[in-house]
Amino acid sequence: MKLDWNNIERPILALSPMADMTDSAYCQIVRNVVNGSIPQSRLIVFREMVSSEAVVRGNEKTLGMTEIHPAERPLVQQIFGSNPDVMARAASFIQENYSPEGIDINMGCPVYKITHNFNGSALMKDPDLAVSIVKAMKKTITVPLSVKMRAGWSDHNECIEFAKIIEDAGADLITVHGRTKKQGYSGLSNREVVAKVKQSVSIPVLYNGDVFTWQDYFEALEQTKCDGVLIARGGLGNPWIFKQIEQKLAGQIPDEVSLEERIKVTIEHLDQHLAQYGQDRLPTFRKHISWYLKGLSGFKPYKQIIMTAKDRDTVVKTLEQFLHDQPLTSKA
Repeated sequence: MKLDWNNIERPILALSPMADMTDSAYCQIVRNVVNGSIPQSRLIVFREMVSSEAVVRGNEKTLGMTEIHPAERPLVQQIFGSNPDVMARAASFIQENYSPEGIDINMGCPVYKITHNFNGSALMKDPDLAVSIVKAMKKTITVPLSVKMRAGWSDHNECIEFAKIIEDAGADLITVHGRTKKQGYSGLSNREVVAKVKQSVSIPVLYNGDVFTWQDYFEALEQTKCDGVLIARGGLGNPWIFKQIEQKLAGQIPDEVSLEERIKVTIEHLDQHLAQYGQDRLPTFRKHISWYLKGLSGFKPYKQIIMTAKDRDTVVKTLEQFLHDQPLTSKA
């Protein structure tokens, strides 16, 4: 599909980019879960961020992160960096070689390893540099360019003027996470200030922050009046949240997720992960298992086996044993 933020179906539903989480394997699983019941899905996937510097240098690992499986589309590739020329060259290279449906600039990441080099949310402290980056990238790509930002560095209201500046620079869409950089992921996301951003600009605005259930999605839309919602942590171990939202939008009653379904998709994701990274990369999947099975009663002894397992079959057999040992009426 050709991605047109101004004319895409409303409300927009999107998977947020998350470092080390929203890789190709996970994005394919989300698509599979949604498409199983909603063939004409509105879901847009935002892929985890990649370094513009690494792209320009031709770093093999980074370029592998930008490859797109057809099942993931439509997909927006997020890029981070603070050099306008390098950001423009990276965006151009990615568009030419991988053809994402859109490019997104990370101006929201709050972690130190990103901000200390003036990447991510640090760009909100230098609007002139942020504008230069947007303008440089717009000159080199033809796909839509979006920007993901925080409510501010330390003040929640910083995003209002910053969003106007980014719009004037040529951005096609803005996503606002309702926390400041200094908040990190603590406290609550400020939906009121994101609503003010929506009122202040004419380009589409997506809301991000504290959406963990399908009901949260609709509450966020009502409170912010945004064009859509970008879901981050609420989708970890829970690809069904996107399916449930689509079902509700289609006038259906959202499905509950059975324990059997949860185990089945966990195994499918494990196999996708190993296919992408290699059979020896089981340890890097453990973070996903923790999300999929978080809070399940009686799972602790099985989890101890899984987290020390050396091979895929041990993980699968332990998950199947856990399922077998549960009452038939169990719901996750």
